[in-house]
Amino acid sequence: MEHKGFTLWFTGLPCSGKTTLADTLARDLKEKGMKVERLDGDIVRKGLTSDLGFSKEDRQMNIERVTFVAKLLTRNGIAVLCTFVSPYNSIREKSRQEIGEYILVYVKASPEACAERDVKGMWAKAKAGEIENFTGYDDPFEEPDNAEIKIDTEKETVEESKDKILDWLRKNGYLPE
Repeated sequence: MEHKGFTLWFTGLPCSGKTTLADTLARDLKEKGMKVERLDGDIVRKGLTSDLGFSKEDRQMNIERVTFVAKLLTRNGIAVLCTFVSPYNSIREKSRQEIGEYILVYVKASPEACAERDVKGMWAKAKAGEIENFTGYDDPFEEPDNAEIKIDTEKETVEESKDKILDWLRKNGYLPE
């Protein structure tokens, strides 16, 4: 059965739970027979955007390239799950306009909770001054004002959050009943 392509764009602070949630959801969608691609910050930066740094301009170019790939996959019937901090409303809105079938998922967690979950030690490095312009610490994160789905990883389990997304997709015609 052919499915309508769409992009679920997960935004949130570093270590808010975007990747964990998207990976869990991807497994479920594949089990439902859907074609699924994951575009994740760490993976994309090893290949597609390995030439870019972390300046505001480079981060914007990173998202522009990912948006282009997501658009191509989406229009070919793929469920694309993008997990990027993407901290600015303006750049998320540009991605929405370009991709079309774009569903913004705001993965909310406090900076304190994110720092506690941080297995790579990035928050600690930011606090120690070893990482500059770290989103949520010394660089802004604009909370989305138009997210279709809001997840609170401090109050919901991964399963509850995943089910909330699946329910939204079902109600809005992206999944078979």
